[in-house]
Amino acid sequence: MLHATHLPITPALTHRQLAMFRAIMLHGNLSRAAEACASSQPTLSRELARLEQLLGFDLFDRIRGRLRPTVRALALMQEVERSFVGLEQIAARAQELRLQATGRLRLACLPALAHALVPRALAHFVAALPQAAVSVYPEESPWLEQAMSEQRFDLGLSETLEAPAGVELRPVLQVNEVVVLPRDHALCRRSVLTPQDFEGERFISLAAGDRYRVQIDHMFASAQVQRQTSLETASAVAVCAMVRQGLGVAIVNPLTAMELAGPDLVVRPLSVAIAFQVSLLLPEVAAPHPLRAALVEAICEAARLATP
Repeated sequence: MLHATHLPITPALTHRQLAMFRAIMLHGNLSRAAEACASSQPTLSRELARLEQLLGFDLFDRIRGRLRPTVRALALMQEVERSFVGLEQIAARAQELRLQATGRLRLACLPALAHALVPRALAHFVAALPQAAVSVYPEESPWLEQAMSEQRFDLGLSETLEAPAGVELRPVLQVNEVVVLPRDHALCRRSVLTPQDFEGERFISLAAGDRYRVQIDHMFASAQVQRQTSLETASAVAVCAMVRQGLGVAIVNPLTAMELAGPDLVVRPLSVAIAFQVSLLLPEVAAPHPLRAALVEAICEAARLATP
């Protein structure tokens, strides 16, 4: 007879416990953490022991009177920091509201777009509204889409194809991925590259699981092309930097490629179309910022000029 497996109940953690844990992690010892928490060292020591008992595992190794974080403590700290960053953002927003400093637009975007499309859009926006204030927050997916659903930003720019909950998705740019080559590479002599041109080439890939990486790998698999794929990274900017150093060839989004193109980085079209789409994310629950429409117009204009 099979018995149901009961999962352990998640412990009920308090904000004070997490604040105490964070203080110890940031300051490195109990005495400085106690000062930061306006508490005493014995109190913090007791609270730490209670927290470890509640969690069911040690957070620190005690070595000659010093605390050394365990691997589990480092992993827990990552989650705690996300929570405290959120609280700090709430506090900063509340301060803005108290001072009625609500004129600053908050734009969230993927890091690659903060490097390429957004600066060009801001150039249009600032030219029209030189006194306007904008904060740009580079965020990775899926945190960006989640933040937009939570209405934390006035607008966003993403490559997602599905609208997050409570958000309008408006495509503004669709182009194709391009090839980037180091200076003097033999393939620079070709005006358009086919999958077969990459046979045996050292190829720098995007990170495993990346949507474009999946499509690129599928293209080469369908063409039965074998590449040398020892290098990979999550950043298109990093890919281009590696190509520029002669470490291989790559396929990346055209915005990053054209922004970094120069004597050491050659850009060529690819014969197979791999679509690259950028969409605006516009919160539908919160009332729109008075200047949001002007920034949307500037982004659309920058996107139009970026289209070949």
